Parts: sequence; C-alpha cells; structure tokens
Amino acid sequence: MSAAHISALHVYPVKGARAIDVVEAGIAIEGLSTQGLGDREWMVVDAANRFITQRSHAGLALVGVAVDPRALRLSVPGQRNVDIALDAPHGAAQDVVVWRSEVRGFDEGNEAANALSAFLGEPLRLVRFDTRNPRLCNPEFAGDSGAHTRYADGYPVLVIGAQSLCDLNARLAARGERAVPMNRFRPNLVIEGLGAFDEDHVDTLAIGGVVLKMVKPCIRCEVTTIDQSSAIAGEEPLLTLSSYRLHVTGQPGIAFGVNAIVQAGAGGTLAVGAEVNADFAF
Repeated sequence: MSAAHISALHVYPVKGARAIDVVEAGIAIEGLSTQGLGDREWMVVDAANRFITQRSHAGLALVGVAVDPRALRLSVPGQRNVDIALDAPHGAAQDVVVWRSEVRGFDEGNEAANALSAFLGEPLRLVRFDTRNPRLCNPEFAGDSGAHTRYADGYPVLVIGAQSLCDLNARLAARGERAVPMNRFRPNLVIEGLGAFDEDHVDTLAIGGVVLKMVKPCIRCEVTTIDQSSAIAGEEPLLTLSSYRLHVTGQPGIAFGVNAIVQAGAGGTLAVGAEVNADFAF
C-alpha cells in the first residue's frame, strides 16, 4: 500500500469544452459532478447527430463552462453567454452517437445551438444525456461491474499521477521543448505522491469510503497537442511520449493516465487534499 493525496479535481460538464476546477466533487457511478452538473453530461453534435470533440474542432477548448445551482452557463467566444436552466423542460429526445455507442440525448435549444454553430463554423446542437438510458462501459475492461458513463469517451473517471507529468516535462526540457500543463490531458483526478506512471500498476484507489477500480490505460490522441488557452495545435507532447510510452501497458497506442470505474462509495464526495491509498496489482 502507498499513501498519496488528491491534488486536483476537474469536472467537464460539456464534452470537449473547458473544465471546471473544483476543491470538492460528488462521485457517482457515472463520474464526478459539481452543483448538479455531471461530468460529460452535455455534448455537442453535428448535423448527423454525431459527437464532436477537440480532435476535429479545436475551438471547443475556448468554450467556457460555469455553473450555479440553477443553470449551466456557456461562454462562447464572440457570442453572448448562454444560460441553460437545469430544471427546464427537456427538449426533443434524439439518438446521438459517441464513438460506437448510440445513446439518447435531449436537445438544449436554439440559443446554445446558434452560438456554437456561429463560433465553430457549421450547424451544431447541444444535447444533454438521458439518464433513463445508461451507457454501459466496455465489459472487456469493466467486466460485469455494471459500470456506466455519460458522454465520456468510455469510462467515468480519468486518473493521472502528478509525477507522471513531471517525468514528461523533464524529457521535454531535455529535448529543448516547453513544459506542458496537466490540462492537456483532461484528467478528473490528479494524484500527488505516486511515482511516475505508478498509476499504470494500481488496482484500486481508496479515498475515504470511495473505491476506484483502475480498468484501462488511457490511449492519447492529438487533443494533447492542443494548447487549451489558444486552441493552437503543435507536435508535442505526443512526439516525446511516443519515444517511451508507446505500447507500454499492453494496449496499442501512447498511454498517459488510467481510466477508472467506481467500485464502491457512489453518492459520496471527493476533495482536494483527501488521502488516497493505492493498492497495487502486484
């Protein structure tokens, strides 16, 4: 066993948009939440009702998200802020696609759609996840746990050790490249006190009464190369990561961080500074 602590918590209410950084978050089977907003509870879809992310629309990095107990606020560059009441009647339900999953979503109206469409340059809509129709995680990794998520790529929680980023930035510096911040990797939990890439080898993380089961390495894409403050893409850190993090976890691709499911304690809370006990898988 190894003692560590949570150093940061991030909730992403709108898939692909900016995070809300919090000191405390609720934890449910579907992931983190803050003030009634769930992680990846909203998603932007194109005219074919297929999800978009920063992979194809880097400008999503500039879409700000804020919350109060009654509304989700979108700050879209060049547009008026859009407030979406959390208790407003649902718009029309429709089938939407995220990766290989077809799930239900409720349309959030023309004001949000028009702002996002004008900024990102094509017809787009904002949808809210239909909680009556859970989206199961891949049983190849989640087993028969019943774990499910909202519009996340595949799993409800992404965990990264702070020392892993320190290791990467040391390697970037040795190549004459600038350091990158943790927001390039869009984690939910950042853990201080683990060794570099120790999260690869963790079975469970116990945080008070909450237990997270680590189930799958996170295989990274070009989103990590997008500066989250400017939406400008480069080559790093994928180029450096490919020199030492390619196929190191048994999964094809460049791994950085680990996806987790909630094994126990759903309905509880997580807080920055909370002690984390890591149970390793060896």
